[in-house]
Amino acid sequence: MSQVTATEADQQDAPAAKLSLFTLAAMVVGSMVGAGVFSLPRRFAEETGVAGALIAWAVAGAGMLMLAFTFQLLAVRRPDLDAGVYAYAKAGFGEYLGFFSAFGYWASACVGNVTYWVLIMSTVGAIWPALGEGNTALAVVLSSIGLWAFFWMIRRGVKEATAINKIVTVAKLVPILFFVVLALVYFRADVFAANFHGADYAGSLFGQVRGTMLATVFVFLGIEGASVYSRHAKRRSDVGKATVLGFLSVFAIFASVTIVSYGILPMGDIADLRQPSMAGVLQAAVGTWGKVFISVGLIVSVLGAYLAWTLMAAEVLLVAAKDDDMPRFLRRVNSVDAPVPALFMTSLLIQVVLVVTAFSDDAFNFALDLTSALSLIPYLLAAAFALKIGTRSDALTVGGRTSGRELAVAVLATLYTAFLLFAAGLKFVLVSFVVYAPATVLFVMARREQGRQPFTARELVILAVSVAGAVLGVIALAVGWISL
Repeated sequence: MSQVTATEADQQDAPAAKLSLFTLAAMVVGSMVGAGVFSLPRRFAEETGVAGALIAWAVAGAGMLMLAFTFQLLAVRRPDLDAGVYAYAKAGFGEYLGFFSAFGYWASACVGNVTYWVLIMSTVGAIWPALGEGNTALAVVLSSIGLWAFFWMIRRGVKEATAINKIVTVAKLVPILFFVVLALVYFRADVFAANFHGADYAGSLFGQVRGTMLATVFVFLGIEGASVYSRHAKRRSDVGKATVLGFLSVFAIFASVTIVSYGILPMGDIADLRQPSMAGVLQAAVGTWGKVFISVGLIVSVLGAYLAWTLMAAEVLLVAAKDDDMPRFLRRVNSVDAPVPALFMTSLLIQVVLVVTAFSDDAFNFALDLTSALSLIPYLLAAAFALKIGTRSDALTVGGRTSGRELAVAVLATLYTAFLLFAAGLKFVLVSFVVYAPATVLFVMARREQGRQPFTARELVILAVSVAGAVLGVIALAVGWISL
């Protein structure tokens, strides 16, 4: 997960700038390559060895490729929908589920931003032990200061971050590629072979693969980057091409970072590294300078990514409010066009989750897994929408009913995202409900502003399910059935 530059709110009616295939592909790469990749060695080593990692990346690669093809299909077949994931859910399944998709996408971006602060504090914590692994009281306080400093900076009009984004792109790609090359140079075949079948603490192969799924979702967040900006494309067909091209590029990077690490250290040692584990692996290969190099690159990258994803999260609320799916107060912008109410809500949720991480046994993995779990509903609804237009006649679908190949892609993407919900496990599904259900207050506020009934009969059923899930989640947390 990394940066996506927010669309300017005041350009809704202006002619859209036209972006090339290369630029759109760069957006996809920029959206996906971020903090998550720096954590991959430890996250995979905690769950599986080389064999399980290869299978996990094959499953994730195939599944995410189907999801990329799905966004390609929807970009061509439904060119009238320009807001990406959120628009597909609303068009396919109604306003309430569309609201949930918008809220879930926003919430996942906010929680994802928490991983940035945890990772920064954990990185600095290597030389300042009081910060621990990013979840001590001091780490939370310093992160909170940084969080609100960014809020005040952005509300003063810092909305275009072109110069920062250029630095960020170099800061994150150069260290990652450098890591892969050096890891190959210092690669030890005997260590790799010993890691092949996994350590004693690894369970069944299926369990190992399942345990890595949320990590793969997290690093692939942003795969819809080109879709979000589809109205700016020179050609609609470029949106899908950019999505697939960008996905294949980052897939190669992610898989390489994971696999080469198994040739440097025993997986048990990798699993014990502090985050960012990529720094620890490189330190084992080349010495302290390697750790410092990765750590500096990570901090620069993460700060820039935090700025851009904060803007993106606020933009989601702003657009949803302009579509009457969120309360009108979220439409407000100040004299320098900063969406202050949306920014405040974004910062507030980040703050709440930051405090929660102080009570977590593993703050980074908790925030990572929750980010992934919250994003699954929007992705599942987008895939299901592609399946829906593939099985029913729709006057709005360009070219008529979808082909057999397109239908197969939609089926596989839907099955994959449904499997990811299973892989997330009951714990994170229930915690997601705890986040989703209270958000309904915003939906009710928007309906009342429009003089409409809060819910239809069908929406009441969805409400009942979400509230029941949230209540069960709160009880499970309170009595200790699940823990953070």
